[in-house]
Amino acid sequence: MTSAAAHRKAVPTMTYSSDFLTRLETRGYIHQITDAAALDGAAGKGAITAYVGFDCTAPSLHIGNLVSIMMLRHLQQSGHRPIVLMGGGTTKIGDPSGKDEARQLLGDEQINANLASIKRIFERFLRFGDGPTDAVMVNNDDWLSRLQLVPFLRDYGRHFSINRMLTFDSVRLRLEREQPLSFIEFNYMIFQAYDYLELNRRFGCTLQMGGSDQWGNIVNGTDLIRRVDARDAFGLTTPLITRADGAKMGKTAKGAVWLHEDQLPHFDYWQFWRNTHDADVGKFLRLFTDLPLGEIARLEALEGAEINTAKEVLATEATALCRGREAAEAAAETARTTFAGGGAGEELPQFAVSGPVSIIDALIGLGFAASKNEARKLVAQGGARIDGEAAGSDAALVAPGQKVSAGKKRHGLVVAG
Repeated sequence: MTSAAAHRKAVPTMTYSSDFLTRLETRGYIHQITDAAALDGAAGKGAITAYVGFDCTAPSLHIGNLVSIMMLRHLQQSGHRPIVLMGGGTTKIGDPSGKDEARQLLGDEQINANLASIKRIFERFLRFGDGPTDAVMVNNDDWLSRLQLVPFLRDYGRHFSINRMLTFDSVRLRLEREQPLSFIEFNYMIFQAYDYLELNRRFGCTLQMGGSDQWGNIVNGTDLIRRVDARDAFGLTTPLITRADGAKMGKTAKGAVWLHEDQLPHFDYWQFWRNTHDADVGKFLRLFTDLPLGEIARLEALEGAEINTAKEVLATEATALCRGREAAEAAAETARTTFAGGGAGEELPQFAVSGPVSIIDALIGLGFAASKNEARKLVAQGGARIDGEAAGSDAALVAPGQKVSAGKKRHGLVVAG
């Protein structure tokens, strides 16, 4: 391959012989592959090793990371070995991809705490162990922090063209917008490429996967392996997942949809999937659940009010993968008692109080309003309700044990605490 631009086009729909790529293709994961035929052949001959990298910028990953996690899951289910590469080293630098400004740099203590917290997520999606297809978790700080600058630049820096690096979107867009790009961020793509080389040498890893915004970084890695060690390696990216309204999937008015229950309650996670647009139900069932394609086709074909059944299945199955079956069923039951029977389920967001509080304080405490002005506006518009009845005025009081609603889809409990 001569340049990233040579591979920029999405891979046309094709038929694969390997179970792994067939799974990805039929479920909608594939956007670009560096050499689709060769990768298909390798995956069909025996077990391959593939990885996805995740930086440790927060205590939890979010919905935007879920497609990559699911690809690792399908890789393992197809008889191959997944590597979860934790970016303990690259987090110290900051990936400029898709960013208008430099990421805040974190210290070692915070990075290590985030890494330990994130690890719990993968244990729900992947099987870890010492077997030939068991998942492996690796920290790139193990080698990046041990590099010596002059030997590294001499041995590897000479394989990277500044002219070419300036064409990658992560760099080009920042420069075109006249936004600052630090030298340390500019080097991120070199370190990511070196990660791939290290994993290839240590584990025989021959495939790196990631989102479409990582294409340039991934191609750099495959090129480096070819130039330094004369070995074949592949790259595969997923398309940008958008909703039917064109918005980027995973963002809400309240911010990121976190995978950890520490950052987002089980019910809120379930409800995020339940609120899926009708036109997205089939796509999200294929991407974010393990349901058979035949069952997904049946659910996707439901019309009218029956599509809500498919949405509930999506919410429960997606939540079961990420939070566990028990949490998913509890969230589903909470939804049934809340919306059908008018009850108050145990999994709803809660605001602990010592006594009655105003509806304004309750809305803010439950996270339904960011300020008192926003809460007052919600009350004035009739969107704030107490046990199903309109609050009526700012002075309305909410007692422990009462349910507070903001609009039709957000509900919470005020509890004694």
